[in-house]
Amino acid sequence: MRTGVVQSPLHTGHCPPWLFERMRRLSAAIIEAIVLNFGPQEVLARLADPIWFQAFGNVLGFDWHSSGLTTVVCGAIKEGLTERQGELGIFVAGGKGRASRKTPQEIEAAAERYGLGVDVAGLQYASRMAAKVDNHALQDGFQLYHHMFVFTADGTWCVIQQGMDETSRYARRYHWLSKGLEDFVLEPHSGILGDTSRDVLNLVARESEAVRQASTELVTDPKEVLRVLREIHAGRYTKQLTLPPGHAVPDADRLDKILYKIYDVRPETYRDLVGMAGVGASTLRALAMVAEVVYGAKPSREDPVRYSFAHGGKDGHPRPVNRRDYDTSIRVLQQAIEQARLGNREKLETLQRLAQWEKRVGITP
Repeated sequence: MRTGVVQSPLHTGHCPPWLFERMRRLSAAIIEAIVLNFGPQEVLARLADPIWFQAFGNVLGFDWHSSGLTTVVCGAIKEGLTERQGELGIFVAGGKGRASRKTPQEIEAAAERYGLGVDVAGLQYASRMAAKVDNHALQDGFQLYHHMFVFTADGTWCVIQQGMDETSRYARRYHWLSKGLEDFVLEPHSGILGDTSRDVLNLVARESEAVRQASTELVTDPKEVLRVLREIHAGRYTKQLTLPPGHAVPDADRLDKILYKIYDVRPETYRDLVGMAGVGASTLRALAMVAEVVYGAKPSREDPVRYSFAHGGKDGHPRPVNRRDYDTSIRVLQQAIEQARLGNREKLETLQRLAQWEKRVGITP
């Protein structure tokens, strides 16, 4: 894991239209300022940092524990950049619920509209694999309901997606960044934001390498996998398995068809296995259990999960959002950006010097 933090519960939430409109404008201005100073790749690097993203949401008007921070901030970014994507070189796809399922088409549409020389199929694959890993290979009890995919003209990409635990109503946010990514199934996250969970099957942990290798080997013999799985289900191997107090053992009869389908394809790597259509959490969990029994390969059960006020918070903490201050921030930043476009970077550089001065003297929001 490249980064990780702990945070309080998040829920989907409502944002009043007057605040969302300001969020849309301010988020676009901040992102444009970053592009002008550092380039579009820096925007992706910051979005992929869970701490920065959380602070970004706080600047836009969310309390530290506000409901809906992820979904609304991502929505504000997407709408705010709609007409500026080609100019800024940053393209946004996906969203919450049904919008997340439009991600592949939106990636393709952006590439065609702006004449991008990116590997569209590769970007679509990255989007799909990020979702499959966080829904199936990292089994932490959170079901994804939000997926935003952001990419640049050179093919760099980041993912911000969120899952919900329907029982506790806690949410967990997952961040990905293509830069520095070794493998989709090996410590792939740039960061995860959430409360720690006690029941996790982490098949993308570095410590689970033996399980990944064994699982890939096991799919060449479906009969043996089904035989061992039935014996696990019967309780024969319970003492030999590393299992949490309340564990679910996949039903061998239900997995019969998918295991033979995998056998016909013969995936060469664990990434290929995870990426196969029809391979979900139950299949990967079953293979991990059999791998432990047959090869003694124990999977990791360590949870990979390891704040700023500017304008107040929408729920009134630590104070209500001040509309006048919010509008002033938008106006000052937009004026600085307009001047920078005309070749006068004095205002942007002044804001930069102010930030550096505040850092030196220890001023915090």
